[in-house]
Amino acid sequence: MSNLDDSIGKILLELQKDDPETFAKLMRKAQEENPELFEETDTENKEIEEYNKKVEEYNKMIDKE
Repeated sequence: MSNLDDSIGKILLELQKDDPETFAKLMRKAQEENPELFEETDTENKEIEEYNKKVEEYNKMIDKE
């Protein structure tokens, strides 16, 4: 399934560059039919932000040494 996901992702990126209007229409339709795929979870984003902060702090500490 991962190869399929990668292929679809590449196709969508190419479509976005080559035909942005069609890409926008496709994304709107996908969002209407599957809104749950486009919902952002705040907890997920917060976890990612916290992790990124920890990485930045660690990198700063390494740079000081």
